[in-house]
Amino acid sequence: PLPRSFQPNGASEEALWCEIEELKRKDLALDQEIAQLLSEGYSLEELDKHISLLHEYNEIKDAGQMLLGKLAVIRGVTTKQLYPEYDLELSD
Repeated sequence: PLPRSFQPNGASEEALWCEIEELKRKDLALDQEIAQLLSEGYSLEELDKHISLLHEYNEIKDAGQMLLGKLAVIRGVTTKQLYPEYDLELSD
């Protein structure tokens, strides 16, 4: 058992064990997903590169969203109102 001083926000030991079990299930699911991709012919290097590119894309997208937000404030409009001006879809 964890001492109370180590329990975040007074969480009960039972809640912590439930969280650990959920993380174990997620870990197993990810391992199975990786095994599936490997069996389909993907390599670990290819998967790592893909993940790296997704992180880079998300960082660039976040920067773009931040800039659109600042521009919207300056113009006194919503970010959504700027999308057509820059040929962006709401799903972008």
